[in-house]
Amino acid sequence: MTMPKGPQAFPRTEYLRRLNTVKSEMARREIEVLVVTAPANITYLSGYTSKSGYVPQGLVVSLDDEEPTFITRRMDGPAAIHQMFINRSHVIGYPETLIANPNRDGYDAIIDFILDKGRTRGIGLEAKLLPASTVEKFKYRSMKAKIVDFTHVVAWIRGVKSDLEIGLMREAAAISDAGMLRAREVIRPGMREADLAAEIIGTLVRGADGKPGTDVASFFLCSTPRTSTCHIRWTEDVFQLGSQINLEFSGVRHGYTSPLMRTMSIGSPSDQITRLHEGEVAGLEAALAAATTGRTCSDVAAAFNSTLKKCGFEKESRCGYAVGIDWTEPTASLKEGDITILKPNMTFHLMLGNWIDEDVGYVISETFRVTDVGGEPFTKLPRELFEV
Repeated sequence: MTMPKGPQAFPRTEYLRRLNTVKSEMARREIEVLVVTAPANITYLSGYTSKSGYVPQGLVVSLDDEEPTFITRRMDGPAAIHQMFINRSHVIGYPETLIANPNRDGYDAIIDFILDKGRTRGIGLEAKLLPASTVEKFKYRSMKAKIVDFTHVVAWIRGVKSDLEIGLMREAAAISDAGMLRAREVIRPGMREADLAAEIIGTLVRGADGKPGTDVASFFLCSTPRTSTCHIRWTEDVFQLGSQINLEFSGVRHGYTSPLMRTMSIGSPSDQITRLHEGEVAGLEAALAAATTGRTCSDVAAAFNSTLKKCGFEKESRCGYAVGIDWTEPTASLKEGDITILKPNMTFHLMLGNWIDEDVGYVISETFRVTDVGGEPFTKLPRELFEV
């Protein structure tokens, strides 16, 4: 029995639209063939979400071919056939002899494919995301070709979402809401951090509104006495009366995320945390109001920072970043000085985690899209400091 084609997150026309936009940029840069290696960009252009990027693989986009060709480890070929919109003949699995081989690897298989097709003019690479030795290999083995750095170009293209993508991010947001509501329901003194994590992650997988989560994204649970940390997971500790819990996670729908952060307190929070919460919410609302078409990332950050400062606090880190597939996009930041112009359907995680000292930290966030009248949040959860 052959591997069947799985349900597609988007219609074929959507993938071809994205590819045509990339090809236009390739032609402008005199690139005949592009090798896409960033996993999120492969997802964007093909629908592939399997976790095979720990070994060499590449989506080869040619100006002359409607569909790209995916070259991956042979054992991962069936997943590509199942998940990608492309014809099965465009999935090529290279042999196991190229794994853990000091002389030849999967990138040699990609180069062989390109050279066999006679694509020897301009070759685009996401060069800054590849080992230097791999870039040198492309240059040495393709001496007749001009090697062009295409790093982050696809990421910038996917920064403006289609309405279909916005729909998936809304579904992911509903799952994020469900996970946070489940946390509020079950947190209690005597509960292990690990058990809370299991409850939330189970909810993120089960999903919401009949839509299951399709992956588990990064998950952070930072509780007393670790509320000043930002990127750790659960521990072996047990919650106590007076514990504060800072949560950050996201539902996932076919690679798309809508991250969410909230702070919860078992019992009454401290006056400092309460005041910080009030200031952050005021800043959040000011930032959303500033996130209108035609303004800049810097404008959004300035609106937040100035409002928070009036409330007696400051935030050292940026207040957000572009978000979509696999969480963070390596492009625009919501920070003062970033003059990226906001366009409709650009999406950001307005990330207002504030870690003030070794014993003081607080989090709240919204994932939103840019519109002509301001940032439109995807999640529906109240902007509360939850007392449980």
